[in-house]
Amino acid sequence: MKINVDTNVLVRAIVADNAAQARLAQAELAQAETIVLTIPVLCELVWVLSQGYKIDSAQIVETVKNLVDSANVVVNRPTVEAGLALLEAGGDFADGAIAYEGSWLGADEFVSFDRKAVKLLKAQSRNARVPGSA
Repeated sequence: MKINVDTNVLVRAIVADNAAQARLAQAELAQAETIVLTIPVLCELVWVLSQGYKIDSAQIVETVKNLVDSANVVVNRPTVEAGLALLEAGGDFADGAIAYEGSWLGADEFVSFDRKAVKLLKAQSRNARVPGSA
């Protein structure tokens, strides 16, 4: 079966903070022919792991890489890689994913009030700016 999993299934499988749900989540993932991971689910996963469970960025990067490198996982890899690149640079996974996907959809630049995200994206040679700046 091909499944599209919600963030809570991934969280239970990864952190195993609820033994019964962890077993069910891990069984679902193990039995699936294909696991479809959407970008919103990965954005939520990274946020929950960092903010809710206080897991450091390096460990989150490793977790996401292991997850998306699984043979039965389907994901928009370039978007994930852009998110991971920004996370590794000290920014947010979601900002990297949003900037990449926006560019892929034809946007000329990423515009955000998040000055840190703009600075990190510019350091990666991406077009980014804060509203009101040239």
